[in-house]
Amino acid sequence: MAKPQRNDLTIYDDVAEKWWSDDIRWVRTLKNMVPGRLSYFDRFIDWQGKAVLDLGCAGGFLAEALHDRGAKVTGIDPAKEAIAAARAHAAETGRDITYDVGTGEALPYADAIFDAIACVDVLEHVADLQQVLHEVARTLKPGALFLYDTINRNPLSRLAVITMAEDVLRLLPKGTHDPAMFITPDELRDGLEKAGLTPGESTGLGPRGLTRRGDPTFGRLPLKTIIYMGTARKE
Repeated sequence: MAKPQRNDLTIYDDVAEKWWSDDIRWVRTLKNMVPGRLSYFDRFIDWQGKAVLDLGCAGGFLAEALHDRGAKVTGIDPAKEAIAAARAHAAETGRDITYDVGTGEALPYADAIFDAIACVDVLEHVADLQQVLHEVARTLKPGALFLYDTINRNPLSRLAVITMAEDVLRLLPKGTHDPAMFITPDELRDGLEKAGLTPGESTGLGPRGLTRRGDPTFGRLPLKTIIYMGTARKE
């Protein structure tokens, strides 16, 4: 049997029509991660009235949650069909969110226009991490925040994300991630500083319980061994 393609980003377009249906378990898992992320991010920013970019927004789970907190949200993602699904759902639900097709390496925005950029489940997929971080810094206003999560690179994270989440439990499609692209906290800190961003707090993110459908729910964890999230500021 052929090995799955790694870092397969076609999966987001493949399920775009059912992104908001709750019919696909791994998509529900992504949706379930949003409250855990925001319970941490909310500590650092009052979203009301802020110009916020959701970098790597896929079908719009985080973008809509930020909109509902009062932010003026723009979402961007290279997955055209996922962006179409995000636009359609925003229109259906009366949310004023701007969605664009594009990549983090070449953000189609002017310098210093965002009060915050949120980037979740993305950095471990990009072609050029340092270029993405430079683009983040370029488009943030002085004093603005970068809020992120990503996957640590070590044997335990490979076991948890690839072997268990993809191969055994099927919480994610096989081939979603390439473990060689995972990012250690030290590597990310170095990249942030090179881009002109000052790293702030960070913490772990992981399963904290189960829904009635048996899907995991997520929240903060003390260890950053597998998934970690954090902040950085443009000084």
